[in-house]
Amino acid sequence: MTRLAIVRQKYNPAGGAERFVSRALAALSAQGGLEVSLIARKWEALSGIRAFAANPFYLGSVWRDWGFARAARAIWQREGFDLVQSHERIAGCDIYRAGDGVHRHWLHLRRRVLSPLGRLALCANPYHHYVQWMERRMFLHPRLKTVICNSHMVKREIQHYFALPEQRFTVIYNGVDTEAFHPRLREQHRAAMRAQWQIADDAPLLLYVGSGFERKGVARALRAMAGVPSLQLMVVGHDKHARRYQALAQTLGLADRVRFAGAQQDVKPFYGMADAFILPTLYDPFPNVCVEALACGLPLFTTLQCGAAELVQSGDNGWVADALDEAALTAQLAAWLAGREGWPQLAQKARQSAEPLTLSAMAAELLRCYRQLL
Repeated sequence: MTRLAIVRQKYNPAGGAERFVSRALAALSAQGGLEVSLIARKWEALSGIRAFAANPFYLGSVWRDWGFARAARAIWQREGFDLVQSHERIAGCDIYRAGDGVHRHWLHLRRRVLSPLGRLALCANPYHHYVQWMERRMFLHPRLKTVICNSHMVKREIQHYFALPEQRFTVIYNGVDTEAFHPRLREQHRAAMRAQWQIADDAPLLLYVGSGFERKGVARALRAMAGVPSLQLMVVGHDKHARRYQALAQTLGLADRVRFAGAQQDVKPFYGMADAFILPTLYDPFPNVCVEALACGLPLFTTLQCGAAELVQSGDNGWVADALDEAALTAQLAAWLAGREGWPQLAQKARQSAEPLTLSAMAAELLRCYRQLL
C-alpha cells in the first residue's frame, strides 16, 4: 500500500485550487493500492480520507505560511509517507503541484497595471519576499522529484526562472465532472434563471465566475462590453470591493446590462443561462471555471496569461487576447455577436474540447506519475 500525503493549507469550497484537491482526493481514494491522507489547517468533510491538522497560531500572512510549512513538514516526517504532494510552497516535498503558478512571474505581470506608488508598495511587502524565497528553496531542494503543472504555460515559467530539467515536469490539466457540467444545463435552467434575473431569452449573455475581481479582470470585461451594444453580463462571485465594480458599471452606462449575483453555492444554473464565458484575467495558471464553462458548451473569452487558453482555438471554441488589450477583447466580443448563427457550432466545439478532461482521466495521469516515482 502506497501512502500519499496531500498538503493544502485550507479549503474554501468555492476556490479553484481547493476544488482540484477535493476532486483529486475523491478520485485517488477510489483507486486500489493507494492510501491518501490530507495535511491541512481546515478541510471539508472527506469520507475515507485521514486528515492531519496543521494549525499553529499565527499573526500575519508571513507567519501564517511559515508556521504551516513547519507544522506540515513535521507531520509528514513523523508519519513517514511514501510520497508527499504539496499544493503549497514548502521546501522538502516530493511533488509540488504548481496550481498557483510562479509568484515571481505574477509580480512581474502585476507591475504592468500598478502606478509607481503601487509598484513601490508591492516591492516593500515582506510577504512577496517570503513567497519568492520559499519558492526558490522548494524548486531547488534535492528531494523534489516532480513538478505537476496544470498548464504548459506554468511549466515554461518555472523552466525560465529556475532552470529545472525537462524530466522533472508533468503537465496534467484540471479534471472536470463532464456529466455535472454539461450543455443540458441550458435546457434545465435557462428559462427559469433568465426570468429570475430579468434577462430576455434572446439577450446575448456573458458569464463571469470567480473571486478576486481585480486580478481576474471584471473591470476589463465591463470596459470591453461597453463598446458592444446589447451584450449582457452576469458576475458570480464574492469580492470585498464589489461596490466599486457596480459603480464602474453605472459610470459606463451598463447598469441595466450587468447583474452582480455574489457568491453562489451552486454555479451550474448560471452556466445554463449563459451564451459564453468571459475571464479576462491578468494571471491564472489554469482556472477550473474555464474548463467547467467549456464542458457546458460555452465558448471562452480569456487571455494569453491564462493557462486555459491552451484549450482555445480562436474563432472555433473561443477567443484569446492579451490581458491588457481591451480593444482586442471588444473586437472579439463584437465578432462573436455578429456571428450568432454559428453559436451552435461554437457550443459543440467548446464541449468537445473539455470532454477528454474527465476526473477519471486526471486521476489516471496522477497515478501514472506516482508509479513512475515509486
